[in-house]
Amino acid sequence: MQNLDHLSAFGYTLPEHLIAKEPLPERDASRLLVLDRQSGHIEHRQIRDLPNLLAARDCLVFNNTRVLPARLLGHRAATGGKWEGLYLNSDADGRWKLIGQTRGYLQPNETVVIPIVDGAELSLKLIGREPDGVFVFEPSLAGSAVELLARFGTLPLPPYFDRQTPEANDWERYQTVYASQPGSVAAPTAGLHFTPSLLNACTARGIERAEVTLHVGLGTFRPVAVENLADHPMHSEWCELPAAAVEQLATTRANHGRVVAVGTTSLRTLESAMLYGGLQPWSGETRLFIRPPYQFQIVEALLTNFHLPKSTLLMLVSAFAGADSIRAAYQAAIAEQYRFFSYGDAMLIV
Repeated sequence: MQNLDHLSAFGYTLPEHLIAKEPLPERDASRLLVLDRQSGHIEHRQIRDLPNLLAARDCLVFNNTRVLPARLLGHRAATGGKWEGLYLNSDADGRWKLIGQTRGYLQPNETVVIPIVDGAELSLKLIGREPDGVFVFEPSLAGSAVELLARFGTLPLPPYFDRQTPEANDWERYQTVYASQPGSVAAPTAGLHFTPSLLNACTARGIERAEVTLHVGLGTFRPVAVENLADHPMHSEWCELPAAAVEQLATTRANHGRVVAVGTTSLRTLESAMLYGGLQPWSGETRLFIRPPYQFQIVEALLTNFHLPKSTLLMLVSAFAGADSIRAAYQAAIAEQYRFFSYGDAMLIV
């Protein structure tokens, strides 16, 4: 029996050709593996079947975050050497927090320059470095990070897409159709399958809807670098459970409907809120690391994509459905040639 406190328990071998590097022509054309977490029964369906797999009075909880053009390409002012950064968030003083890479090491007070086509440029002065490897920069231009990134940034893509420059299709398809709150550096990918027509079909079925926000940051996708999972430091991510969602979820529970999280980020937001104060409006930073064993407080079903080996997201779904069931489901998905990761197919755990 594998020790679920160890990273090696969450590895699996995925054939390269099953990594989805491009989106399907239609968002809602994805396949859907349905896993019953009590019996372990697996069924192969389509994402368009989702309304018929849920019941009236169930509530889908969506993460309405929007991916920022958070990737920055520039050079070091002193040496001209190439520099690349990924914006994470800003502090109360308007300073930017980024991770970055360049040849050698940036020195305190060193400046990097990000040019744009019209000749304007943004300079970032290095102020400090946090213990987790995050750099703190002071931007040279006034304006919000959202405004400046729209001018100087580009869309960050997962490395397994095998392309650094976004294609025209990525700008649309690497956002959910309901994204409204800018702040993420990666998409909440379970939501990428939804189209207006699929959302309408869910509503027609009597399925309710609520929205939360979690701005996807370093904590979601940073690799686990330790074998003992208790030693893994989760980077914080900002999330919010608003009053409207609280009201809808209270109604759902009173009507004996299920709370169905769309994606691990929605689940993490809901479980963080319950941990820090129960079913009431809440916002703040979460470092919640969900792994087996974990006692879930509110989420009863989960729609999610297939996750990378040895990732915290794989640990989360293993906690939700059971490690053995997830292992069996992933092997079934590989055998049936499902598409994996951000642009891949989906799994519904009920």
